[in-house]
Amino acid sequence: MKKMIPVFIAIVLIIVVALVGFGAKIADKYSYSKERADLTEYFGITDSDDIAVILQDERIEEYAKLWDGVCYFDLATVHKYFNDRFYEDKKEGLLLYTLPDAIIRTEIGTQTVMCGDEAQDREYVIARYEGETLYIAADFVKEYTNFSYDLYTDPNHMQVYTEWNERQVATISKDTKVRYRGGIKSDILTDVSKGDKVVILEEMETWTKVKTQDGFIGYVENKRLGTPMTEEPLPVTDYQEPVYESNTRDYKISLVWHGIYSAAGNDTLGQVTENMKGVNVISPTWFSLSDNEGNFTSYASREYVDKAHAMGLEVWALIGNLENPDVNMYDVLAGTTNRTHLIEGLVNVALEYDLDGINIDFENIGLDAGEPFVEFIRELSIPCREYGIVLSIDNYVPMAHTDYYDREEQGVVADYVVIMGYDEHYSGSTEAGSVASIDFVEQGIANTVAEVPADKVINAVPFYTRVWETKGTTVDSQALGMDMAQQYLEDHGIATRWDETTCQNYGEYQSGDSYYQIWLEDAESIKVKMNVMEEYGIAGIGAWRLGFENASIWDVFEEYLNR
Repeated sequence: MKKMIPVFIAIVLIIVVALVGFGAKIADKYSYSKERADLTEYFGITDSDDIAVILQDERIEEYAKLWDGVCYFDLATVHKYFNDRFYEDKKEGLLLYTLPDAIIRTEIGTQTVMCGDEAQDREYVIARYEGETLYIAADFVKEYTNFSYDLYTDPNHMQVYTEWNERQVATISKDTKVRYRGGIKSDILTDVSKGDKVVILEEMETWTKVKTQDGFIGYVENKRLGTPMTEEPLPVTDYQEPVYESNTRDYKISLVWHGIYSAAGNDTLGQVTENMKGVNVISPTWFSLSDNEGNFTSYASREYVDKAHAMGLEVWALIGNLENPDVNMYDVLAGTTNRTHLIEGLVNVALEYDLDGINIDFENIGLDAGEPFVEFIRELSIPCREYGIVLSIDNYVPMAHTDYYDREEQGVVADYVVIMGYDEHYSGSTEAGSVASIDFVEQGIANTVAEVPADKVINAVPFYTRVWETKGTTVDSQALGMDMAQQYLEDHGIATRWDETTCQNYGEYQSGDSYYQIWLEDAESIKVKMNVMEEYGIAGIGAWRLGFENASIWDVFEEYLNR
């Protein structure tokens, strides 16, 4: 029996050790981790001056910077999330912001801001470069944008709100931890105390994804949360959006362009308008950019304006950029000096010749000049607004690759956005087709009114068509006015039929190896386009150009204007 005692003791000890080990495993399984997350890693901070940005309830990929105790956003971040009206003049080292009645300007790297001739100083550098990247102080952005932010350190992060929508919140019922993931073994992000409020982002079975007041997004056990409730945050109201007054008319616009390419062209006004009806605006092509400094040629005539006014026509003179192939639109518009010179020149001639409006027809603008072009429109709108000059902008039919024309902003600051609803198929097209099929026209209008108020949209129609010749793989065309197109049909014995797809009269014929096609623009096709314009309730119609039309078109215009 005595011999069995050591064996019994050994067995008991083994059992005790096993139980202790098992208990330790059980305790470890159900105990809460005390490991704390590396917050620098959590926020993705790589530089000591980085500030992680929590926008609404989500950390965005962009970072702000903390320099000299001041928070800065790079310009791309400002444009993407806050306000795209800030303009960087790289040529002259300026940051600009355009209001309805003034241009705010600061020299990059300084603390002084100019509003007109008035200088104001800030307690911080307003804008500064880091390498080639421009950064703007968040407090300066906030002067012109409705948002709020709170900055936290150790590590640097900020909570930003641009919207104040209804949200679900809950109160912490007992001191606890916010963890990186849902689970007691997950690392601790931060501590929350009883009575703290958190925003509920996602509810799960035993854990809830929350955001703390200081911008930590993690998980809290459901048992530590009070009853969820709906909260409507108080919005920031210390900034009011500016109001851009417009010189729009309270009647339908019916505009025609008058091609004038020499001083003698002004003498043709009486001739080209002899049978004209249903038109209330004429746009002579008087001005054309002549160099990269913002100068332009002019065929303006006060006698022409007086005659047009006597006929009941407003005069919205056009300035174009296609006459001089050496003009570089980036050079003209990107620098403040050249841009200002151009604006002052246009406003001066408008006042000198008693013009009712200015029509901007800048085409083939490259991507690099897109932002300068929009800034030009913003700045030109200021004196136009002041002097009652109608500002209209010609645009291609909206396509994805021309988004940088920013039609939405044009629709805010300008009076009318004109769709050049033609050249669906043009002289360089590789296939024959309509100049302006009805689907093409309607899509252009639909896309534009999605960005621009309908009462600011004018759709322009063509008074010309193209005769297409396809010979093997070669496609060529010639543009013809309405009368010339009809004469072409007669000369070649071409019978036409109505094409429901394009809503145009269509004709074709074969001659030797050449196949000819024509989609006519005439009174019938224009009337269908007008019906679509009426459906969308847009501001009016334009037409390119006087001299190409058939006399019958004026009855259609008169009917449209009087609808």
